[in-house]
Parts: sequence; C-alpha cells; structure tokens
Amino acid sequence: MADPGRIRVLLVDDHQVVRRGLRTFLEIQDDIEVVGEAPDGKEGVARAEELRPDVVLMDVKMPGVDGIEALRTLRDLDNPARVLVVTSFTEKRTVVPALRAGAAGYVYKDVDPEALARAIRSVHSGHVLLQPEVALALLSQEENGGGQGRGGSLTEREREVLALIADGRSNREIARALVLSEKTVKTHVSNILMKLDLADRTQAALWAVRHGIGA
Repeated sequence: MADPGRIRVLLVDDHQVVRRGLRTFLEIQDDIEVVGEAPDGKEGVARAEELRPDVVLMDVKMPGVDGIEALRTLRDLDNPARVLVVTSFTEKRTVVPALRAGAAGYVYKDVDPEALARAIRSVHSGHVLLQPEVALALLSQEENGGGQGRGGSLTEREREVLALIADGRSNREIARALVLSEKTVKTHVSNILMKLDLADRTQAALWAVRHGIGA
C-alpha cells in the first residue's frame, strides 16, 4: 500500500540508464517513491493515467511521442500530475513549448541530485520551478505576447495574488497568507489569467516579474 506521506513519482525517459540512475537516487529519499517508468511519451501518458503519480519526471526528446506532445496530452486529459522536465536540451525552441504545454518546472540532467529532490518537492507543493536561463528564455519569447497593457484591469486583491504567484507560492500558501479559502484563490488565479490573456501560472509569474509585481 502506498504511503500517503510520500511523493509518488513516475520516470519517463527513453534511456534506461538514466531511469535506473534516477530511481537509484530517488529511492533513498524518505519522502519520495518511484511508482513506475516509461520509455517514451505514449507509454508515459498511459502510465500516468494508470498510476496517477504526484510528479512526472519527463524527458523532452524521445522517439515516437516526445515529451512536449505527452505534456499536451496530459493537460488535455486533465491529469493532476505535476510534470518536471528533466532534459539536456536548453534551446528556446525546446524550453518555451514545454512550459506552454504545462510543465511545472524545467531542470537539466546534470542537476545536482539533492537539487533534483528539492525540485520534485517544490513542484509537488505547487511552485513553478525554472532555472534562471530558462526564465530568461521564456521572458524573451513573451516580450511581445499577451497581457501587455492589461495590468490596470486587475483588482488590488488580484495584484496581491499575482505577487505571491511570482514569489513561487502555491494556492494553499497564498490562501494562508491572504486569509482566503483555496477556492477563492483559484478563482482569483483564473481571473488573472483571463484578464492578462495568459495560459498558465508560469506565464503569470514571468509577466509579474517583468512588470515589477512581486519577486
């Protein structure tokens, strides 16, 4: 029986050696449990639907269905798993589509093992996790994107929520900080995305940083 106190992780990577290395390290973490593996995006989606993990570690470049297509499919299926992209590819043409497809974080395969464990805990808690150069890549792509000039339509409460999103806070943490219910926070987040014409929390956080709100 699964331990409800542990973070259930699915590994999706086409290299067995990589999966084995990740599993070996993660299995020594007291609060993380590897519940399954998949060698490509298609099987990764199927396993995510079957196992309902908390976090999926997803490679981008894989044969057949790649990580970005798998991300889009999981998003369309409304799968609750948080996806942390773990890859060796750093080009903007890879970073930006992955984040737009719904990735909750993006780290490189040479990340320090302890940093990877912290990244898993962070995205599981509802945070958006981006390495600095990844954030810069997305910011440059979004420079001419939606939301320009629309900040004035936000209410004072929505600006407070947006500032906390930019600070990496989860809905639960925002609710606690502002003495609101999580349901109310979710409504505010939805309104922010709609008013700024943004797709997700990642874009909202970066929009806030670019416009001097929050972090």
